[in-house]
Amino acid sequence: MNTTIKNYLGITIIGVLIVAIVLGVLGVIAYRNSKSAEFSNYRSFTVTSDGRAIALPDIAEFSFSIITEGGKNIADLQRTNTDKTNKAIEFLKSNGIETRDIKTQNYNIEPRYNYFPCPPYTSAGICRPAEITGYSVSQSIHVKMRDFSKIGILLTGVVSNGANSVSALTFTIDDPAEVQNKARAEAIARAKKKAESTAEAGGFSLGKLLSIEEGGVYAPTAYRSLYSKEAAGYGGDIALPAPVVEPGSQEVVVNVVLRYEIDY
Repeated sequence: MNTTIKNYLGITIIGVLIVAIVLGVLGVIAYRNSKSAEFSNYRSFTVTSDGRAIALPDIAEFSFSIITEGGKNIADLQRTNTDKTNKAIEFLKSNGIETRDIKTQNYNIEPRYNYFPCPPYTSAGICRPAEITGYSVSQSIHVKMRDFSKIGILLTGVVSNGANSVSALTFTIDDPAEVQNKARAEAIARAKKKAESTAEAGGFSLGKLLSIEEGGVYAPTAYRSLYSKEAAGYGGDIALPAPVVEPGSQEVVVNVVLRYEIDY
């Protein structure tokens, strides 16, 4: 009899615990739902603003390419292309560019074709397939410069040492975090003033800040490309004067959206 009572008692206790757990879970869910409903029922409004900060760039970057065209002996073309590329890279290093600031962007080997006319533009009854007449080997190098006094020398120097083209010169800030922080602080401060002005004009009190959304814009300065017929292999000794390049300044813009509760 005692054993039967103990069994019933144990089952009862387990049942009570299960009910308590279920009720607890339901209570938590109900509480969260009430909070979500309360939050969603907030009367709110948003304000947008931006902040701007000016900084001088400390990094200049550009890319150059070595393009070698020839016959069907790919090994010879690769050897020629590699020699020119190595010569240009050695020139960069001799002018203070570190290995970490020289990066190979791509390396391509592509066939060059001779195309034939097809009927009705030829008397032949068939369309001859294109024939491979040779290959082109190209290699592109990305360079990062920290000494702006050498920009002009490096731009023309890589061409003199075998590069076919120089392009995409840009100026950037190596560590933009500090400038972005200044722009962000200005954007939030302006947004707060705008929110206070809106609340005053609307005849309500400014409640608590519900959310902040942010987006940033950064626009580097671009530079034209340089081209050398000599480096391309067409002959002619063309001396390119070193261009005068001014880095100017960079403007960092941070946009923010602040959402406030309307408090009456």
